[in-house]
Amino acid sequence: MTKHDVAEMPMDDDIAPDAKTDSVPTPASLIPPLHQAAVLLDIDGTLLDFAPTPREVWVPPELSTTLKRLHERSHGALALVSGRSLNDIDLIFAPDVFRAVAGHGAEMRLQPDSEAVAAHAPPLDKELKRRLAAVAKLSPGILLEDKGYSLALHYRLAPHAEKAIYEAVSLIRADLPNAPIEVLPGKFVCEIKHSGFTKASGVRELMKHEPFRGRRPMFIGDDVTDETVFAIMPDFNGLAFSVGRRATGVAGHFDGPSDVREFLAHLLDVDRDVSLS
Repeated sequence: MTKHDVAEMPMDDDIAPDAKTDSVPTPASLIPPLHQAAVLLDIDGTLLDFAPTPREVWVPPELSTTLKRLHERSHGALALVSGRSLNDIDLIFAPDVFRAVAGHGAEMRLQPDSEAVAAHAPPLDKELKRRLAAVAKLSPGILLEDKGYSLALHYRLAPHAEKAIYEAVSLIRADLPNAPIEVLPGKFVCEIKHSGFTKASGVRELMKHEPFRGRRPMFIGDDVTDETVFAIMPDFNGLAFSVGRRATGVAGHFDGPSDVREFLAHLLDVDRDVSLS
């Protein structure tokens, strides 16, 4: 899907009733106007291109401008939904601060100008983290990221180690069958976190609060961990879009982050044109 698909289609307020009942509607035709939408965006692989290490990702200046405009046009109903910690998100997007569901639902910020964080997960057991951290020694290039409530093993610089990493993690889980943990496979990353919270649980909580409550969410994500959010979009009459692959149950697809950035920028133009008409 490109920005031109959106440009040629009306916004939700302009769609005839019969058009809305199509069994396979054109996704762009159902995108709600921003004053009725909740814009929910994954970060890595969705808004931002991947980098050799998580610390090397880069926010293009035009994206920063787009996000601030989306925040303003949606009256604040924009949130970043990420496996990264809130601290990481803030460092990446500094000096801008956004509402966010972070750490796969373990952290949440409901107001961009507030330090208040709703935590939904206890930290991982120290002994468990020590054993998982030792997996990083399997090969040079495996990067360990300790988020407190989860631990991530990044192997973008050591793709050959993927099988060994998952085998080692499986052995640790076998030794601890009752441990309340979950393994999240991602793009060149294996993340281990407490079970019981996901990006979807975080989004459900977010949608209970203003300015998101009662709005139609539009979520864009790229990874396996985003599928939990894809699955709940119908519960809110929302839309899901995948990036880099055609995930099951989504309304549309983008080839890469640059297409997402272009789409979001153009969405602002379309919304402005509709509001002026």
